[in-house]
Amino acid sequence: MSKKMHLGWFMNYAPPQWLDPFDRVNTSWTNADFHIEMARMLEGACFDYLMIEDTLMVSNAYGGSTEAALKHALQVPKLDATVLAAAVAKATTKLGVIATASILSYPPFTLARMIASLDHLSDGRFGWNIVTSGEEQAAHNVGLDALPPRQMRYDMADEYVDVVTKLLASWEDDAVVMDRDTATFVDHTKVHEVNYVGKFYKSRGPLNVPQSPQGRPVYLQAGGSPRGRQFAAETADSIVAIAQGIEGMIDYRNDVRARAQAAGRNPDDIKVMFLVTPVLGDSAEEAEAKRHKMVNTDAFITGQLGMISTVTDIDFSAFPLDEPLPPLTTNGEQGSLNKFTQGGSDKTLRELATTETGFASCLPLVGTPASVATQMAEAIEAVGGDGFLLTTPIQHLSRRYVTDITEGLIPALRDLGAVRESYEHDTLRDNLRAF
Repeated sequence: MSKKMHLGWFMNYAPPQWLDPFDRVNTSWTNADFHIEMARMLEGACFDYLMIEDTLMVSNAYGGSTEAALKHALQVPKLDATVLAAAVAKATTKLGVIATASILSYPPFTLARMIASLDHLSDGRFGWNIVTSGEEQAAHNVGLDALPPRQMRYDMADEYVDVVTKLLASWEDDAVVMDRDTATFVDHTKVHEVNYVGKFYKSRGPLNVPQSPQGRPVYLQAGGSPRGRQFAAETADSIVAIAQGIEGMIDYRNDVRARAQAAGRNPDDIKVMFLVTPVLGDSAEEAEAKRHKMVNTDAFITGQLGMISTVTDIDFSAFPLDEPLPPLTTNGEQGSLNKFTQGGSDKTLRELATTETGFASCLPLVGTPASVATQMAEAIEAVGGDGFLLTTPIQHLSRRYVTDITEGLIPALRDLGAVRESYEHDTLRDNLRAF
């Protein structure tokens, strides 16, 4: 029997596939019907969670214009992730639902109130994907003159999570008594002020929401740089990981587990989820042909470069497609940049944009369901855990793609004993810690 793996799905509340005449959806995506249908399919396949990504801008990073972002629907139009999380939570019963919310978007009190409410609404299945935002334009949209330096953003995030966590704990779990004999709904002695005063944030508290079913929602984080990994190791219940191949996955997981151990945490309480983009077919040749069709178009290459420009604030339209890139650094998402450039590879920009369906995949998972399942199971055995966060190539989220996974790949993984066949628990945190 293979080592069991956890599974999540990385998704945007944005338009699904809209170009393929056999697979496109119409404007109904905005009412969440498509995404709710997808969530129910993932729940049927016993995924741990659906993670809904979010950003705060219409990017003009590629070519100094919003044209590429708007023309190719690159993270825009996009609706609010927390709104979709609420809809999905009420349409499912076991699937974890994680929404992205940036520390730039909300005062800590407002964020704590929102995520506690969503944990109640989902009966303990909600999680918060903690992001600092890495886009200059996002900072401008929330009233800042400039995006804070990356190191400072993590310092801010440390403090932000600290005050949010204290606010979430400001109600004891038995504060709500509903005692009819004394006409007492809440025991006021079990609700406490926080009186938090830090370098960046302050909040009096207490929260005006009772303690939520999980005590606090699950925390998800993606850390690529050493400082990001440190923040994730100290904070997260689950980590979105981007690494290069098996050796990179081993190094990443060992690193964050060592950091967690040094911070006094049990590393087994943190589930590292490696981002992958499987492409499936009835044969290896069909899967490769499907991958080739996906990536070898001008629209796909522009989309890839537009996306990596957005998250790194580097204008990749300025570089020749058929030449290697010069050394690059960013105040944006350094981990995404490192993965995209493959650690300073001498590949051309075109090759980087079309390799393994782009920068989102830690492994080249292209083949039949059985062969891809075997690759995934062998990878988790080699790495030691914990699971995979599946996503789609840009512009290719569709019912057909989700069906390939839930009705093709998942049964193949179950044949190997590599994934759960039913949920062990009712809350997201308990399911993450089930194995």
